[in-house]
Amino acid sequence: MADGGAVRRVEAGGPTAFWEPGRHILWRYRENAGERFHIARPVTVVRDDAEVLAVWMAPGTECVKPVLADGTPLHAEPLATRYKKPREVQRDRWFGTGVLKLARPGEPWSVWLFWEPGWLFKNWYVNLETPLARWDGGVDSVDHFLDICVYPDRSWDWRDEDEFAQAQQDGLMDGHAAERVREAGRSAVEAIRAWGPPFSDGWQHWRPNPAWGVPSLPDDWDRTPAQLSS
Repeated sequence: MADGGAVRRVEAGGPTAFWEPGRHILWRYRENAGERFHIARPVTVVRDDAEVLAVWMAPGTECVKPVLADGTPLHAEPLATRYKKPREVQRDRWFGTGVLKLARPGEPWSVWLFWEPGWLFKNWYVNLETPLARWDGGVDSVDHFLDICVYPDRSWDWRDEDEFAQAQQDGLMDGHAAERVREAGRSAVEAIRAWGPPFSDGWQHWRPNPAWGVPSLPDDWDRTPAQLSS
């Protein structure tokens, strides 16, 4: 299993290292209206080049996720108070089927692929977020609440519109930022309707290399990158 360094560099947006397939990196999210990392997921690089970063999050991966300060899972807290109560982070494991995550450089969303047990393809999930910032150990972003679910018959629908509205009401996102997210969503919908990449690229037929195993969560999962690049 490869766990070595980058194989080449590109100049667009500054020096950016491409990772080899099999390399373990972190996929992280900062908290909204804050600086702390509250989501960290070790993933395995599937492909990394000027067109796309593709990573695999294996079943059983140890992750970091946000919870309320008293340990209550976020989904168990009513939406009206979910973003107002103090939070902590805790270690947990991803117990569902694995997730393939795809991100094109500079795009304000990533596309995740989900399967049912037995590799029955379930759906694509467009996660609206800031364009990924790369560093030597992985990629960082901020989630924008609003999402889009895309089904095998090419139909789609918006997801988490209630969370998007609540986040604005609670001051986690101002009107200008919300409009940028809506514009990103409209652009994603155009790509869906045109059935462009990555939906047209056949990733639903991809399967992970069994030799990869499950990457571990490093103790310094929340370290501040020494240098960031787009």
